[in-house]
Amino acid sequence: MVLRREVREGVGRLREVRYIAVEGPIGVGKSSLAAALAEEYSARLISEPLEDNPFLQRFYEEPDRYAFTAQLSFLIERYRQQQELIQMDLFQQATVSDYIFAKDRIFAELTLSEDEISLYDRIYGLLDDRIRKPDLVVFLDAKPEVLLKRLRRRNRPFERHIGREYLERVAEAYRRFFHGYDDTPLLVVNSSDIDFIENGGDFADLVREIGSMGQGVQNYVPLGSE
Repeated sequence: MVLRREVREGVGRLREVRYIAVEGPIGVGKSSLAAALAEEYSARLISEPLEDNPFLQRFYEEPDRYAFTAQLSFLIERYRQQQELIQMDLFQQATVSDYIFAKDRIFAELTLSEDEISLYDRIYGLLDDRIRKPDLVVFLDAKPEVLLKRLRRRNRPFERHIGREYLERVAEAYRRFFHGYDDTPLLVVNSSDIDFIENGGDFADLVREIGSMGQGVQNYVPLGSE
């Protein structure tokens, strides 16, 4: 596979990366990639606490009714998990996470009413400053039709109500967020035509790209995918 690499906002090489976070819209494959990277680097894996949210399935069934309670439940559980991360010694063992704390704000903007988002932001603002930032964020992007196909393939019961329109909104929200993102070095990956799990060559290419990562934003795009 021939790849094109684009770099902006700095050319300096990163120091040793001890904490990598993988992000992207629903169905893009971030959890599978995070697990593969954790194995590659002999790192601990931090997985998003989806199963711990008692309101998630009810939100997908009745989003207007359960959006706020589901979002607050996610916020509290993600914050609790991130606080545990602060206590970990990243120099003893590297860490790979399949989410960043800021994703909570992305989904809140999509699901909450104006009054709800106002209250949510007051709570979120108190917590975000206490979160450890990754050394590198890998943002997986993909076309909505690819997301829907991957979502149907994994066939989680609470995701069966998700349609293409919602996935399009989520994917666009992620692009907007990362377009202006400058909290950490960022590797943007167009993953529509890449399979990191089934294709060892794709995964090896990504590992090399991470190893060559510089400061700022770097794009990893297969030629012919646009």
